Amino acid sequence: MIFDRNEIWVGLVVGLLLPFVGYAILLMIFEQLEGMNMGSSSGFSISFRQRTVAILAICLNIFLLNRFQKRRMTQSIRGLVLATFALVGIWLFLYGPEFF
Repeated sequence: MIFDRNEIWVGLVVGLLLPFVGYAILLMIFEQLEGMNMGSSSGFSISFRQRTVAILAICLNIFLLNRFQKRRMTQSIRGLVLATFALVGIWLFLYGPEFF
């Protein structure tokens, strides 16, 4: 299995894939809730939902970090941290000007 390899590229690949898949799933959940009239985006800024879902998707890497740390897979942790920092940098580039 891919999780059993202690290599930087494993952390990079998994650290980039999980947030992208998580982002898509979270957006689908919010769209379903909105379709059932259980959620609304009125009263928020235009990019509030995308911004929040993106940061939640990036935070999904915490679960992978915990899994790699329990198995003492230091090289995979390095790749995961690099991927997470890259995603946070992209998030700051896209949504940072709204805050600063």
